[in-house]
Amino acid sequence: MKKNNFYITTTLPYVNADPHIGFAKEIIEADVLARFHRNLGDEVFFNTGTDEHGLKIFRKAEALGLDVQEYCDQKAPEFDKLKQALNLSYDNFIRTTDKNHIKAAQEFWKLCEKNGDIYKKIYKIKYCVGCELEKTDSELVDGKCPLHPNMELEIIKEENYFFRFSKYQDKLLELYKKNPDFVKPQKRFNEVRSFVERGLEDFSISRLKSKMPWGVPVPGDENHVMYVWFDALVNYISTLGWPSFAKATDGKPENQENFEKFWPGYQVCGKDNLRQQSAMWQAMLFSAGLPNSKQIFVNGFITVDGQKMSKSLGNVISPFEMVEKFGTDATRYLLLSGANFGEDFDITWEKLIEKYNADLANGLGNLVSRVIKLSQGVQNDKDLKIDITSCFTKMEFSAALNIIWNIIKEDNKYIEDNKPWELQKNNPVGFQKIMQFLLRRLNVISELIIPFMPETSEKIKKALETKKVEPLFQRIK
Repeated sequence: MKKNNFYITTTLPYVNADPHIGFAKEIIEADVLARFHRNLGDEVFFNTGTDEHGLKIFRKAEALGLDVQEYCDQKAPEFDKLKQALNLSYDNFIRTTDKNHIKAAQEFWKLCEKNGDIYKKIYKIKYCVGCELEKTDSELVDGKCPLHPNMELEIIKEENYFFRFSKYQDKLLELYKKNPDFVKPQKRFNEVRSFVERGLEDFSISRLKSKMPWGVPVPGDENHVMYVWFDALVNYISTLGWPSFAKATDGKPENQENFEKFWPGYQVCGKDNLRQQSAMWQAMLFSAGLPNSKQIFVNGFITVDGQKMSKSLGNVISPFEMVEKFGTDATRYLLLSGANFGEDFDITWEKLIEKYNADLANGLGNLVSRVIKLSQGVQNDKDLKIDITSCFTKMEFSAALNIIWNIIKEDNKYIEDNKPWELQKNNPVGFQKIMQFLLRRLNVISELIIPFMPETSEKIKKALETKKVEPLFQRIK
């Protein structure tokens, strides 16, 4: 099989709030893809980080009486802690306040400006600080942003720089036509295509520094800073060393090796990021003369008992809380297996505990314990293959886990039906056959779960080798 270069990136969460399980799910999905491709022998670059500019971060720091950079420096490590908590394998953690990223955003701006796609005008809009996006009347529900109904919309009237989004309607539609799997799932692709077909409005890409000083300085205009979305989207390539700020002796860029090797790549986002990732960013890439993304995977939302998570409701579940209660691999499993990709996913602590006990403690944990204990003296047999590769190309991880857990259920039932402990004395040949079959299946399970539950996979492999096992998942009452 040909080995390839594979690049996967999450979106960058704002640092004005603590990490939440919606982003945890996104970054675990990216990690699963990264691990899957590494197992194939591909060279992988996996990017994540933090988005640290914009009005809501500026106001949060102001409210706390902190310098904005100081506030960001305090918050960014909270997101980097997810690496250990969730056993993530990312290669770079980019912050949009990094000097190289700021230079890259300014260089990107210059390319779009050179192409005639940046201009100034006075405008008046209704603006949602929560989304950091302008809102049209048709997008509002009872005069409020449906994603942030507790926040008042702000009326902004000022002179800003604009990006000629409208210029790229035909090119975007052509991109979508040539790449029928450009956005997954299909219903999100249909949604963004319809949005583009209805016609595009140019969007603001700067803010007056006198009103909102926290942002990347606009090249050649000290009175403006970049709009947070314009600067943040550039992270997907600045993390790869784009552009070169120095020239090697042969005239080639010195630090663009990763960009040339890995871009274009794959992106994971939430459904509230659909337009930004699959339309705005792609138009910006057209303008800068750079290749478009390969594919964009769009998640649904996670709700708690039917309601959006919010501090005021007291229903926020943090990934760190989940890891403390269930452990790392169990948290990864619970967030990956709960819903089909792209669908909203409702949880409660009760549902999570019930699924943990059923699938992990009574399911996988019980199977491993029984097979290892019964197979003392039985030789391992690895001659069995089950292929779930197609699930990875579609980000259908819950479907992949469902296939694996069906094997686990079948094997637990097979043990109950055949009662190998009774055959051990009166039918040794039959016992050997049954246990070799179960060992083959357990070997397969240990391989299949590598990208999803890497620590558990290693524990099962070690148990198969040593024929000793500790309980993998303690039942929670």
